[in-house]
Amino acid sequence: MAALSLLLAGCNPGGEGVRTEGTASSTPAPADRSPGAPSPSPSASVAYQKVDAVELMKHDPKVGADVKKSLAKPCAAEEYPVEVTYASLTHEKANDVVVNVMTCADSVGIGSYVYRKSGSTYENVFADEQPSVYASVNKGELEVSKQTYNTGDKVCCASGEDVMTYHWTGSRFVEYARYHTDYSNTGGTASAPPDSTAPED
Repeated sequence: MAALSLLLAGCNPGGEGVRTEGTASSTPAPADRSPGAPSPSPSASVAYQKVDAVELMKHDPKVGADVKKSLAKPCAAEEYPVEVTYASLTHEKANDVVVNVMTCADSVGIGSYVYRKSGSTYENVFADEQPSVYASVNKGELEVSKQTYNTGDKVCCASGEDVMTYHWTGSRFVEYARYHTDYSNTGGTASAPPDSTAPED
């Protein structure tokens, strides 16, 4: 379990204060309390409150009917096609909840959301339901990627990818950077300015 925990931590793109959960949960390895072991820094041990994302979205009027239909029953056993990440994106004391919903058959992203703690409830402050969408956390910012398809492309074989980065400013997420990767072009990536200007800190 300790080796697994280290592997997951090493693959986490969001850095400090980010925790991702899939359909199955695991128990982290106990911290090393041997004499002389350094105490963990506050940012490395951010507490989070686990959320039932499926129930949250089923009762959220901002979640579309197609996504709710995909959550009507689990894909297999008790496993829903949902991935949940806990991270600080909106600068609240409680971690925000980033939720990705995928199809059972081919794991194509059909909805990405961010929920912010508001009193005793959670408020939907970001939603994107344009397949294939996937939200993640990168250096404390919200990053949303979408596969792009040309005519005739199969679901497995997208022609490219768009990646947008959002910063929380005021009371909403504002896009401030984006780039596109063309898989069929060895030229690589091309950056494009967002629709709005970069927010001031």
